[in-house]
Amino acid sequence: MKARILGMVTSGMLLATAAPAHAERDTAQFTSLTVFGDSLVDAGNIFAATGGAIPSAADGYFNGRFTNGYDYTDLLSIELFGAPTVASLQGGTNFAFGGARASNTNDIVPDLGEQLGLYTGFLAAGNEVDSNGLYILNFGGNDIFNAPADPAAADMFIRQAAQDYAAGVQFLNDLGVRNVLLTGFPVAGPLGFGAEAYLTQELAALNLATDTSFFRYSYFDFFDQVLTDPDSLGLPAQRLDITCQAAGPEAIANGCDGIFSFDGIHFSAPIHEALYRDINSQFNLTAAVPEPETWAMMIFGFFMTGSAIRRRKKVRVQFG
Repeated sequence: MKARILGMVTSGMLLATAAPAHAERDTAQFTSLTVFGDSLVDAGNIFAATGGAIPSAADGYFNGRFTNGYDYTDLLSIELFGAPTVASLQGGTNFAFGGARASNTNDIVPDLGEQLGLYTGFLAAGNEVDSNGLYILNFGGNDIFNAPADPAAADMFIRQAAQDYAAGVQFLNDLGVRNVLLTGFPVAGPLGFGAEAYLTQELAALNLATDTSFFRYSYFDFFDQVLTDPDSLGLPAQRLDITCQAAGPEAIANGCDGIFSFDGIHFSAPIHEALYRDINSQFNLTAAVPEPETWAMMIFGFFMTGSAIRRRKKVRVQFG
């Protein structure tokens, strides 16, 4: 399938058109959104590559996503620009493919390195790096799922995944990207915790530009909050003993509310919504930047306030 997917890209199915910022949100702090990742953020690349067979709408999946609604990157894009992300095979800048790994070890779909290669092809087609855009990397789950059974080999495997993951950040930085959001490994357990430790080491060794904003998000912290304090995330107590698909059509019709997993691997739509809210709360990604006129008014206001204070200091108060 990997050869077929790459062939689809080179044959012109990847439209080299940058997604414009929404005209009504020209004061947003980011002017575009580009996504690299796996099935948690795939906006339809696998769907397009399989002719709509995977993930199937008949199984409750939504618009080519591996869940029953928009994922957290879609929700962020909707808030920033008024529309969800669009898969790269459908002309957009979401290069995520279900099944992708941080390490370049998947022979079926494009992993992180190959997705970055697709992005450089996108640039070669006449597009430019948006230094004011936000770039999201969401990998790691498939690396953990596919680690060798032998403990020593598994340790080497996840170490390589962490190295490749961090190298992707450096690659984007060197291209001129200046806003990067990276999510940690989303699978708990010894391998997941080990991979996170390796990732921390690798990220600390990066040589990023002084004006690069790097946001690192922890899935483990999010999971802990979902389990111990779901109300803080706007969630009810979550059922972990059943998937939304297994709960049946009624649960799907109700939006999978109160059920953590849609299919046993992927988050349900309400979890993605909570994920979006938590990420946005931590990093304030959708905050608007004041327009130049607003800045001028603020500066003038500060000047007038300062002048008034200085004048008041000159007033002498006499007591009869």
